[in-house]
Amino acid sequence: MLGLSTILRRFSLRDGRVWAAFFGTDSWTGKPVTPDTAMQIATFWACVRLIAQTIATLPLGLYERQGDGGRKAASSHPLYALLHDQPNADQTAVEFWEALAAHVLVWGNAFVEISRSGTRIVALSLLRPDLMAVHRTEAGDLRYRFSDPRGLREYGEADIFHVRGFGFGGDLGLSPVAQARQTLGAAMATDEAAARTFGNAMRPGGILTYEGKDLLTPAQREQAKAALIEPFTGTENAGKTLLLEGAAGFKWQAATIPPKDAEMLATRAFHIEEICRWFGVPPILVGHNAQGTTMWGSGVEQVMLGWLTLGLRPYLSRIEQAIKRQLIAPGERASLYAEFTVEGLLRADSAGRAEMYSKLLQIGAITPNQIADRENLPRFDGGDQRFVNATLVPIEQAGQRRTVPAPGDPIPEASS
Repeated sequence: MLGLSTILRRFSLRDGRVWAAFFGTDSWTGKPVTPDTAMQIATFWACVRLIAQTIATLPLGLYERQGDGGRKAASSHPLYALLHDQPNADQTAVEFWEALAAHVLVWGNAFVEISRSGTRIVALSLLRPDLMAVHRTEAGDLRYRFSDPRGLREYGEADIFHVRGFGFGGDLGLSPVAQARQTLGAAMATDEAAARTFGNAMRPGGILTYEGKDLLTPAQREQAKAALIEPFTGTENAGKTLLLEGAAGFKWQAATIPPKDAEMLATRAFHIEEICRWFGVPPILVGHNAQGTTMWGSGVEQVMLGWLTLGLRPYLSRIEQAIKRQLIAPGERASLYAEFTVEGLLRADSAGRAEMYSKLLQIGAITPNQIADRENLPRFDGGDQRFVNATLVPIEQAGQRRTVPAPGDPIPEASS
């Protein structure tokens, strides 16, 4: 990570991103909210990890549209290996897409350097969003200014693969950390209060009153602190009995709080739900079950289906469309596109999968070998044929009696 002095030499002191990256954005609690401090909140970490890892482990394929309306995997295209296998020499596809998704979730933007050999893309390398500045020239072209230990680098729009998060349609997506700073600051303050309370054995203190007429001298005050206060505070001293031997004039009054208030469970649970709301993640998916939602049977399927539709799909669509606009050549966009395969998210419902495969097989939309491929089963001879249910007839023939030929008679040809 670059030092503050290095960053300040390469950016203007008026650039608010510099100060926000190192000192955080303001919050009503006074807690500095930065990407680093936000990732120390368990719920924030869990939401970012869940979305990023899920996106990274979904198969991302490059497909080519066929003239008959179908499609096939464009595995021979140079871009296929970059998207599906290894984007650069240092990262696997899972590591790359996981980090890219995390950048969008934390900073609201992901920037990737496009390396070319002639017109062919040969590598995709992630760049730190907090070290990137975006501006437009007088002609309206986007320019990217990146600062790293090697110095300041300028990129044109064709050299950067830019994935924007949710925003108002500008050049940059909105940063979730900056927008959620009040929620995150309150969560930090609550966690700190709970930790300090438990760190003091759930007894935040008491009142030791000196009933003598004269004030304690500094030496007496230090002696009382060493003998009566320090040995009986902290979790390691919980449950010890305080004996005021020879401490005439001292009176102890406990200042305890109810365990229910000390735990602050209601407040902390509310912050979990608030952070999940920022990311569109069902709280139960990050281990929080406040409303008794079931995670058995159809409950899993419905939660996953709702999250896939409303929470995860927008991120997938952003990446897919950014790939088409910035990585696929204009002459190939009509027939070439990238797409995530999301069927794996619903694999938990075996009965639902079986019913879906059965219906697709009966209308000839899928072959037995294609089902075997999806279920990681071995292929077999004859499995590439398509089948239809013999009980289904065209609507024009509905109600007509069909004559079954006797054994040995020729089968009549179908009328055109």
